[in-house]
Amino acid sequence: MELVAAIVVGGLFGAAVYLLLWRTPVKLIIGLVLLSNAINLLIFLAAGLTRGKPPIIPEGSLRAAQAVADPLPQALILTAIVISFGVLAFTLVLFSRTFKTLAATHLDEMKTTDS
Repeated sequence: MELVAAIVVGGLFGAAVYLLLWRTPVKLIIGLVLLSNAINLLIFLAAGLTRGKPPIIPEGSLRAAQAVADPLPQALILTAIVISFGVLAFTLVLFSRTFKTLAATHLDEMKTTDS
């Protein structure tokens, strides 16, 4: 299972980098989405998975008697999802406004409008 997950994360990173190298805004945005999903999956897989064990320590004890889920990676991923959504929304608005102003669909065409 870990090998399959590593291949999926590597495939997502590879596809994201490939799309980020293109010079069109749509592929750049899709590459950003894939990159953020790959990073979230990498954090989740690096933390490990404990199924069916809530992250609760019984009252009165200092440690858990059995293996429990670690809530920190889940909190990090939730924060990363919110931040990546904000970056994606900003990027969409930026490219939308740029397209309305310049009517350019390629990043090289946007460089020719500098003066």
